Amino acid sequence: MDIFLQHSINALSLGSLYALIAIGYTMVYGIIRLINFAHGEIFMISAYFAFYLLGVFLLPWWLSFILAIVLTIFTGILVEKVAYKPLRNYPRVSVMISAIGVSFFLQNLGIVVFGGRPKAFPVPELFGKIVKLGFVQFVGVSAYIPVITILALLVLLHIIYKTKIGMAMRASSLDIEATSLMGISVNKVVSITFAIGSGLAAVGGIMWSMRYPQLMPVMGLIPGLKCFIAAVVGGIGKIKGAVVGGLVIGFGEIAIVALSPSLSGFRDAFAFVLLIAILMIKPTGIFGSNAIEKV
Repeated sequence: MDIFLQHSINALSLGSLYALIAIGYTMVYGIIRLINFAHGEIFMISAYFAFYLLGVFLLPWWLSFILAIVLTIFTGILVEKVAYKPLRNYPRVSVMISAIGVSFFLQNLGIVVFGGRPKAFPVPELFGKIVKLGFVQFVGVSAYIPVITILALLVLLHIIYKTKIGMAMRASSLDIEATSLMGISVNKVVSITFAIGSGLAAVGGIMWSMRYPQLMPVMGLIPGLKCFIAAVVGGIGKIKGAVVGGLVIGFGEIAIVALSPSLSGFRDAFAFVLLIAILMIKPTGIFGSNAIEKV
């Protein structure tokens, strides 16, 4: 029973992290039908922002995290303005190629600016202390991650369903051309969507760095791919689908480690096997609709 609880806590923590980052993917796709392949690099940049603010400038951890999130949001908006906005009226494949280019650019920029050697993230005592519940023990941040994910999800749902900008987002997701004809600033809606998505990636990046305190410029590559898969599995464009997809991948990976430790080296393959399976069984994802998408 203790072993089961130990693995369940680890799975819930990891799955919540995937869900938090996957929501950013699915939000951007839901509005402008763009897979932001640079989302993993936004995640990486947030971790480095927090690292330097916390470890170099010696700011309090709460101020460092807030500033890191704000700086990451501005980075996400800058990426949208420079790389995506000029191509908005071009074929979708052009924007996708631009997204891939931005991803590689930010990775290599990170190597040049931050260096290629791994850096140890200075985990604040509040998040780094070991919590013991009987024979079960875990790092404190593992308990905070699901709570933060739930709070972020509730705030996001309030914005989407209870505010005017949320109404504009929902309208744009249905028909972006008709929305612009109604006098709504689509550029503003897209920028706010990128800001929210980047903010979620920033929170995820900081939490990830405290759970796995080793920073590298390519650290966002595999988590970014897994969170993209989580969004696809749940039904890309669906927020609840991104959450479910993230939890499924998180619990699946920990289950592999728990049930067959000899296969733990293949845990990363689970997400890709799941992607192949879901595309064969239900290509639109768990919560996806079968509506024909406009090209």
